[in-house]
Amino acid sequence: MNNIKVAFSIKDLENLTGIKAHTIRIWEKRYNLLTPNRSDTNIRNYNLTSFQKLLNISYLNKSGLKISKIAEFNEDEIANKVTEIAAKEKVEDHAINALKVAMLNFDQVLFYTTYNDLLKHKSFSEIFYSVFIPILNDIGLLWQTNTITPAHEHFLSVHIKQKILLNTERIQLLEPKPVSKTFVLFLPDDEIHDIGLLFVNYQLRSKGYHTIFLGESIPMDSLTDLLTFFDDISFISYFTVYPREKDIPSYLKKFNKLLLKKDTTELLLLGMKLKDIDTKSLPKNISIFSSIENLVKDM
Repeated sequence: MNNIKVAFSIKDLENLTGIKAHTIRIWEKRYNLLTPNRSDTNIRNYNLTSFQKLLNISYLNKSGLKISKIAEFNEDEIANKVTEIAAKEKVEDHAINALKVAMLNFDQVLFYTTYNDLLKHKSFSEIFYSVFIPILNDIGLLWQTNTITPAHEHFLSVHIKQKILLNTERIQLLEPKPVSKTFVLFLPDDEIHDIGLLFVNYQLRSKGYHTIFLGESIPMDSLTDLLTFFDDISFISYFTVYPREKDIPSYLKKFNKLLLKKDTTELLLLGMKLKDIDTKSLPKNISIFSSIENLVKDM
C-alpha cells in the first residue's frame, strides 16, 4: 500500500476530474462538499476519499443533478445515486472514473470488475473507443502535469494492452479473406507506444484481413524483406513520440523511395506527431488518418 497516492493538491483534482480549481473552492465554501486538509502554510491538500467523492459529484452533476441537490446527500447516498444512474444511463463516464481510481490505487481487481461490467453492455471495440481511448488521452496529460507517475501510466496501459492481446488471440485462427493485400504493422525506430497499433491489428484481424504485426522500434531498412514475400502491402505505423517533428519529412521521403516503389504498396499513418503535417505535400502512396476509427471504417 506504500505506493498508493493518498494526498492530492487542488491542481491534481482539477487535472484528474476536469473540474476547475475555482469551482472546487466554491463547492467547498458554499456547499461544504469537501473538507481539505491544510499544511502549515495553509495550502489545501485532499485525501483519496475526497478525490473519489469529487469524481462522484462530477458524475452526478454531468448527469443533470444540481450541486445544491447533491449537497443534501451524505456520502453513501452520493455513491448509491451514482450506481443508480450508471445502471440506467451512459456508463462510460462512470467507468472512466472507476479506472482512474483503479490506476491511482494500483487496484487490479477494480480494473477487471469495471471492464467486466462494461462487457455486459458493450463489445470490446466499443469499450476501446468510448472508454480506453478517452482515459489514455487523459493519462497522457496527467503524466505531463506530474499528477501521476510513470508507474500509474504503465499500470493502466499494461492492463489495456492485455485486453487487446486477449481479444486478438481469440480471433487469430480465423482464416483471412481470400485477397492478396497484406497489412504490415510496425513502429519506427525508438517508438515504443504500441497500444494504438495493437488495436488497429485487432480491428483488421476481426474484419478477416491478413496482418503481420512487427511491433515497436523497427528499422526502416529491415522492412524491405517484406517486399520479397508480398506484392500488395499496406504498411501501417503510429507516430506518438518518434520520429521528431523535424525528422518526419525526411523519414517519409526515405520510406517512399525505399519501400513504395509499386503502386500497390502504401503507407498508412496515425499519431499525434502528424497533426501539423501538410497532407497535400505527401507522396501519393502515403496517407494520414486522424483516428483509428477513420482508418479502419472503410476497409
